Amino acid sequence: MRTAVSMFLLVVIALSPALADDAPRILVVGDSLSAAYGIDKQRGWVALLQQRLADNGTAWRVVNASITGDTTRGGLARLPAALTRERPQVLIIELGGNDGLRALPPAQTQANLADMIDLGRAAGARVLLLGVRLPENYGKSFGEKFHRVYRELALDKDVALVPFFLEGVAETRALMQADGIHPGVDAQPRILDNVWQALEPLLRTPASAASIARGQARG
Repeated sequence: MRTAVSMFLLVVIALSPALADDAPRILVVGDSLSAAYGIDKQRGWVALLQQRLADNGTAWRVVNASITGDTTRGGLARLPAALTRERPQVLIIELGGNDGLRALPPAQTQANLADMIDLGRAAGARVLLLGVRLPENYGKSFGEKFHRVYRELALDKDVALVPFFLEGVAETRALMQADGIHPGVDAQPRILDNVWQALEPLLRTPASAASIARGQARG
């Protein structure tokens, strides 16, 4: 009996990497707001998303490709390799904040994000765009022009959007870290709830033709 159990466990262990590799993926490409800057990474909203999916009994695997300080230009440059490597069914794009903080032209940010959306869709992924806002001290005019980038992309590309994914967080000082820019630990569940409203319907959408084709190719 023990021998049979041991053999079973060995088979499960051997198959585990393959099973994990076949799990549908959510790829998050973002900056410090998704990289859990200043807090334990396991308490960031991306890690909490993986936990929620597991608690719901789903097999989705979340891959966090977020880098602190990244811009839309940087995200665009590294996205093709990430898409090839991970082959995600869902792509979450959370970038632009550092563009705005560096006062880069909103048109440049918009063009980079548009290219990222196109790359994600060409790879067979459903795309969710997370919008951000700039601190008020950057000026009302520039701030509104910057935030409009996300709304215009959502309309032009017909892509799922969370208009401001730090809603209810950025305006609550107690939920922010001392720098006033990065959310603290207590803010992460609220951020996940903001993202989840737009993400959950994408998880129920049938796989795209490209995703199916990739699956057939692997078979």
